[in-house]
Amino acid sequence: MKAFILSIMISIACYSSVWGADAPPTAISNGEAIELVQTHANYMWTLIAAALVFFMQAGFAMVETGFTRAKNAINIMMKNLMDFSMGTIAFWAIGFGLMFGASSTGWVGTTGFFLSDFAPDKDPWVLAFWMFQVVFVATAATIVSGAVAERTKFVGYLLYSLVLSSLIYPVFGSWAWGSLFNGSGWLEGFGFIDFAGSTVVHSVGGWAALAGAIVLGPRLGKYNPDGSVKPILGHNIPIAALGVFILWLGWFGFNAGSTTTADKSIAMIFVNTNLAAAAGSIFAMITSWIKFGKPDAGMSLNGALAGLVGITAGCANVSPTSAIIIGSVAGIIVVFSVLFFDKIRVDDPVGAISVHGVNGAWGTLAAGIFNIGGTSAKIIGVQLLGIGSCFLWTFIMAFIMFKLIDKTIGLRVTPEEETEGLDFIEHGGNAYPDFPVSTYAQK
Repeated sequence: MKAFILSIMISIACYSSVWGADAPPTAISNGEAIELVQTHANYMWTLIAAALVFFMQAGFAMVETGFTRAKNAINIMMKNLMDFSMGTIAFWAIGFGLMFGASSTGWVGTTGFFLSDFAPDKDPWVLAFWMFQVVFVATAATIVSGAVAERTKFVGYLLYSLVLSSLIYPVFGSWAWGSLFNGSGWLEGFGFIDFAGSTVVHSVGGWAALAGAIVLGPRLGKYNPDGSVKPILGHNIPIAALGVFILWLGWFGFNAGSTTTADKSIAMIFVNTNLAAAAGSIFAMITSWIKFGKPDAGMSLNGALAGLVGITAGCANVSPTSAIIIGSVAGIIVVFSVLFFDKIRVDDPVGAISVHGVNGAWGTLAAGIFNIGGTSAKIIGVQLLGIGSCFLWTFIMAFIMFKLIDKTIGLRVTPEEETEGLDFIEHGGNAYPDFPVSTYAQK
């Protein structure tokens, strides 16, 4: 019955769109109509997926807000808003051309700035593709927001966001994904596997977060005089949990949408994505239970995100069983990684470095190890090359950028401002006016 209905639709499309009302359909026009239906489906799926990934911005905002203190909630929201708003303009003007413009060297695109060389009037696909790519930029940028939370000057953060969206992310993206449009990346030329961005998106954000956290230093009161860690608890775990569920939903668009094609391949990607997230959450819970004597909610939530990051690179080229293994390992890694960075005095309030940087690297390596088509020393070597080049490019560039910001307009607020909270100091507001959290707001 479905086949019969589809044949009627194709016939109508052929009759009215290809030949007009006075000519009967032919085999050629049927083929053209089928191709047109598929093209329209590709557009629709890609834009729906882009909308799902955009919704992840809300998820990140909720996670970061819940894992930090109430006096900085407005600041978190403003940073996430500006990550997407400023990132959109920066990517339109510069980033998209660097990432997907024509490249003779495989290092960076040199055309298509301001979408000027892509002729969207003749090839409207560029509009759908750009929309899907710009939401990825916002994801990479906002990963840093949580790691530098509660002590960063808003103006300094805005400058960081512009640089990452227009330069740091697009350049590495061109190495790995340039051929998805008009470019050609040297890394993808070796066969680098990163289908949806464990490294391109998440490790870029994670390593930039590491650089920012190092330059900023820890929050006041994070470490005792003897060097031991003093936990600074988030103010709203239910909001953080809501954020994780939003991110989990959005990730189906993030991974499966990377096909940019409406076909049956997205089914396995959906399944792999879901299995890895579930396994990550379970194994982070178990690990924290053994380590701390209680099943820790924060670690369990980050475990789900770690599983999602871990499967992102290989979601299209590993089996469902492998997805469970990848997610399980990610859930274990994230717990020990968070503890490690605490031990070396890198203060990351939300665990962004561990979730995105460390597990982005694990997921990229796992995509080669568990490749359905088989693995080899060459495949593993290329994956390691991609992981290493991402770290070197991103961390070095981000570290230099944060240092320059710190030495010029300033990166960290004063101790007094940090103590009072950034909501009132930076934005003149209070996220919870019925429960004052700032002495400034009471004056």
